[in-house]
Amino acid sequence: MVTAAAGPDDRPASAWAPLRIAVYRNLWLALLAANIGTWMQTVGAQWLLIHHSNASTLVALVQTASLLPVLLLALPGGVLADNFDRRHLLIAVQLFLVAVAVALTLLTLTNRMPPALLLTLTFAFGVGQALTLPAWAAVIPELVPQEQLRSASALGSISVNMARAVGPAAAGVLIARIGVAPVFGLNAIAFAIFAYALWRWRPRSARAVEVPERFTAALRAGSRYVRHSPIVRRLLRRALVFVVPASALWALLPLVANRRLGLGSGGYGLLLAALGVGAIAGGVLLAMIRTRLSANQLLLIAGALFTVALTVVGTVRVVPLVLLALLPAGMAWVTVLANVNAEMQLFLPSWVRARGLAVYQVCFAGGQAVGALVWGLVADVAGLVLAYLAAAALMLVGTVTSRIWPLPNLRSVNREPAAYWPQLHLAYEPDPGVGPVLVMVQYTVRPERTQPFLAAMDLVRGARQRTGAMRWGLFRPAETTDRFVEVYLVPSWGEHLRQHGGRLTGEDREAEERARELTDGEVEVRHLVPAAAGSALSDDREAV
Repeated sequence: MVTAAAGPDDRPASAWAPLRIAVYRNLWLALLAANIGTWMQTVGAQWLLIHHSNASTLVALVQTASLLPVLLLALPGGVLADNFDRRHLLIAVQLFLVAVAVALTLLTLTNRMPPALLLTLTFAFGVGQALTLPAWAAVIPELVPQEQLRSASALGSISVNMARAVGPAAAGVLIARIGVAPVFGLNAIAFAIFAYALWRWRPRSARAVEVPERFTAALRAGSRYVRHSPIVRRLLRRALVFVVPASALWALLPLVANRRLGLGSGGYGLLLAALGVGAIAGGVLLAMIRTRLSANQLLLIAGALFTVALTVVGTVRVVPLVLLALLPAGMAWVTVLANVNAEMQLFLPSWVRARGLAVYQVCFAGGQAVGALVWGLVADVAGLVLAYLAAAALMLVGTVTSRIWPLPNLRSVNREPAAYWPQLHLAYEPDPGVGPVLVMVQYTVRPERTQPFLAAMDLVRGARQRTGAMRWGLFRPAETTDRFVEVYLVPSWGEHLRQHGGRLTGEDREAEERARELTDGEVEVRHLVPAAAGSALSDDREAV
């Protein structure tokens, strides 16, 4: 069972502890440079569009073009990261991003950058980021010990928000003095630095990867895991109800700076810097705050702060007051997302970690991308003030839902891999591609233990479906009162062998042991494979 989120007695690791690890520190600093370059590029792209007709929609589309590829490609990127060498994948993608940034620089320098081409190249840059995010997120647990994952997650948010503080301000100065092209050029250099840092990193040992799954099978396995994991779905909901209204702040801030506050590119950079400073402070203070408040209390406070910030930014024309409102908004942003991201990293088992994190990133980026477009359209139709007030109202409603969907406490959940199933004794070894495979497990249960057994088997069902079962059922023969037959269908023999070889966790083992404690005698297991080609079930295919 999973209880409510951690309480104030939990003592998290120091916020800076992961930086004492040299490999993590070097990569973190290189990624910081890349994040700064990304924010400089975002400001440059938005400022190129600020004076076009329909600027509200075009400026918001910069964020949509950046994040939509994550919505479309993060899960395929997670499949690649779970099945191949993550370091090599990351290096190749960073070199692609360098090429895109160079193209942006040259085309802008020669005045050949219409809005459509700018958005297309921004989308291409987003493709590279979509492939980077799940691979990098899955690498972090390999770089730091488990007890430092929450600190590493907070440091990731600090990196992004330090970049948000430095990048826009630097971009504003450069745009005002020498134009947008140098901003794009510096972004190319920043990603070259990250690629070089990845090239210099030499893992102590190669990551143990099973024979790679077929792409579609791996995609289905990742989707199946998320679909049958209530905890993952809970975390995704918490991210979405915050990100969708919060995206209005980022998407429309250039218009607030230009139209309501009368600021130039430097002033817009200052507003983003205020958000970044607030986020940095939030990341640094988060470890200390967590000793006094539960994660769900933090969600309530963060949501309330962001609601106030949206209201102030949308209605107030005094620059110092807007800057003051943006500071706690930055703190609230990092508080919510660092908590949710760390819980995802802690919960997901290693075999599906990149795919699970990719789904999280799809929700996060998709919420921002769709939200940015919606808020841009609302601003065009109803004006900036009403758009911000509508976002504030939605944020308030989402904050209240933390009482309905609180963050779970995962500290008592055993997520270690557990290959505990007995060795198979077969008359012959089926080909790994043979399938589907029907597994039948027969239990003997006394009548007085029937209800506890059914409750225990409900937890077993979740484990079977998360790790490979397309369908699951529990039946009892009508001829007896003490027999139960569990039946589940796995796509292939190879997929079932992966269940035997490490997909299960300690939590799954505990659930199965609780069920077997209620049975009498030995449990009988049978594996049924298709007798001949064409004899499998006619509806064995599973939608992604």
